Amino acid sequence: MSLLDNIKIVLIETSHTGNMGSAARAMKTMGLSKLCLVNPIVKPDSQSISLAAGASDIVKQAQIVNSMQEAIADCQLVIGTSARSRHLQWPHLESFQSGDKIIAEALLGHKIALVFGRERVGLTNEELQKCHYHVSIPANEKYSSLNLAMSVQVLCYEIRMAMLRLNEQPPVENESIDYPKDQDLERFYHHLEQTLLQTGFINPNHPGQIMGRLRRLFTRARVEQQELNILRGVLTSIEKK
Repeated sequence: MSLLDNIKIVLIETSHTGNMGSAARAMKTMGLSKLCLVNPIVKPDSQSISLAAGASDIVKQAQIVNSMQEAIADCQLVIGTSARSRHLQWPHLESFQSGDKIIAEALLGHKIALVFGRERVGLTNEELQKCHYHVSIPANEKYSSLNLAMSVQVLCYEIRMAMLRLNEQPPVENESIDYPKDQDLERFYHHLEQTLLQTGFINPNHPGQIMGRLRRLFTRARVEQQELNILRGVLTSIEKK
């Protein structure tokens, strides 16, 4: 099994089937094969197969799901692509850093999702808050328009280069860190919100204001599975009181 088998490319609500095929071609040239389509506006068709060229197998085997949550549920690392600065700053990676980070986590056996948004508007703030890191491509500030397949190509290239750098280095024993899957983190955030609502700490009419910042706090900390279990225990003890 290749390290790259732990990595999936996730496309959110893609509206042009040609972009699906072009993204698949970009993936295959760099050795990636797992494509996930979240609620595509149009299902893959003959145009996607045509533009995939020799990568039609990736399109045909693509996983199709209804939500980003479903796509990333089994992942321990989620990186979202964003060209825009956000009001609530999030842990950020440059494109070359994303490749090193992804390969380092793949070495630990973690499953990773690299998430791309809609062609016109990208990822929503809510979707970006489900990511551990945001990554951007340092394009020309005067003309930074990259289409979806180009963005996939650039970041898949960074992943491949990171893997090639790894192959040139002597093997190093990696410390195994047990990070929680995204679905476990979402259960924690739901538990946290419900507990803070019960204690009156957050306004039930505007819970997102506090919860967004708490998500950022725990995302920066990158809690491990055992730490998450402790936090869940703390919340349970508060509920009992």
